Amino acid sequence: MPANPQLQDLLEQYRDGRISLDAAAEAIEGMRLDRIGDFACIDFGRNVRCGMPEVVLAEGKDPDHLAEITIRQAGRAGRCVVTRVDPGQAARIRELAAKTGIAVEYRELGHTLVAGNGPVPRRTGGIVAIITAGTSDIRVAEEARIIAEEMGCEVRTAYDVGAAGIHRLFPALKPLIGAHVFVVCAGREGTLPAVVAGLIDKPVIGIPVSVGYGYMGGGRAALASMLQSCSVIAVVNIDAGFTGGAFAAQVANNGARI
Repeated sequence: MPANPQLQDLLEQYRDGRISLDAAAEAIEGMRLDRIGDFACIDFGRNVRCGMPEVVLAEGKDPDHLAEITIRQAGRAGRCVVTRVDPGQAARIRELAAKTGIAVEYRELGHTLVAGNGPVPRRTGGIVAIITAGTSDIRVAEEARIIAEEMGCEVRTAYDVGAAGIHRLFPALKPLIGAHVFVVCAGREGTLPAVVAGLIDKPVIGIPVSVGYGYMGGGRAALASMLQSCSVIAVVNIDAGFTGGAFAAQVANNGARI
């Protein structure tokens, strides 16, 4: 099995004398935890162990707690991704970041924030394609996109190509065919992932989106439809952009190493 790229990079840095033995050992250990007051325990070794950055869910968190978690994680690990961020939480993170020199980028379309004081992720050669059925699905697609990019992938997108106007799909697929894996986001009846999987020879990950109303609304019909697909697809939970994007990046990164 090919070496974990983060581990390989650490070993190369030690070999070239760019980091000390102690620094390399601490990073390789991958089990460094740190407590923040009495409200949080953060993990600095996830990227080394799992090949993905630490991702913090902002939903329900106190803005001050969230800001401290984000800045501490970014300062120690180099990068931190925060999902489901509202503008008030983003403003508090920016305020604290300004005092520490950590850069913050808030991508409002995907309700996602990236904080960092180190280099951007090294490109792996993995390519992820992300498709949405409609424009209401873009918020979830953008969350998946940011996670895949943070894991080193190139991301190609085609938005608003749903099954209600199937003629839109075929030209949209052409520039995406070189991708290692496809993520397809769809709400309402959730048809599109099964359609895409019936047209291509690449893995397809369906993300049901909480768009729709009435009976089985809120993404439930889309989830049920994807689970019953006669095409071969993998399915994540409703609105789970992070999970779909991270899983896709793992598939793409492994495909790029072959």
